[in-house]
Amino acid sequence: MQSFRTLPSHKRAQLGIARTFQNIELFKHMTVLDNFMLGAHIHMKSSILSGSIYWKFAEKEEIRNREKIEAIIDFLEIEHIRYHLVGQLPYGLQKRVELGRALALQPQVILMDEPMAGMTIEEKEDIVRFVIDINEEREVTVVLIEHDMGVVMDISDRIAVLDFGEKIAEGKPDEVRNNEKVIKAYIGKGF
Repeated sequence: MQSFRTLPSHKRAQLGIARTFQNIELFKHMTVLDNFMLGAHIHMKSSILSGSIYWKFAEKEEIRNREKIEAIIDFLEIEHIRYHLVGQLPYGLQKRVELGRALALQPQVILMDEPMAGMTIEEKEDIVRFVIDINEEREVTVVLIEHDMGVVMDISDRIAVLDFGEKIAEGKPDEVRNNEKVIKAYIGKGF
């Protein structure tokens, strides 16, 4: 059996795992809509050949995927930028687009690496709300790597704390908040 770490990204996507990156990894020369459609490509069954022979099947498949994409666009409140080139968007909106592209995979789990890095307070609040709604409304598990301890404590059910790659604590937010090793490594006495 192949290790998860060595699986190619398309195999991970087939397992229902999507991710966002700390450093934005979007196709900046494409529109928001095109980035989302690319994220949904794993659900497309028709190929170029079958699409040309069975045009109606391919067309229906495209419409079904587009409806799901439009629902994600509405969910993320970015209707006004659907046709904008991603590279011309402000940083906070690009982070939201990256989250949308991950959602387009229709995952069971989303791995988010520093989703709030470099964001304003308002942008962080938006992403926090989306993370909560993704988990509660869409029933998607969110695994979050984040250094903003306030955000982590507020939205997490369980937390694992690493210090230089070594796990020093795991548990519910209150357990972790009061763990001496965590206090020493990250929080300090004032938290």
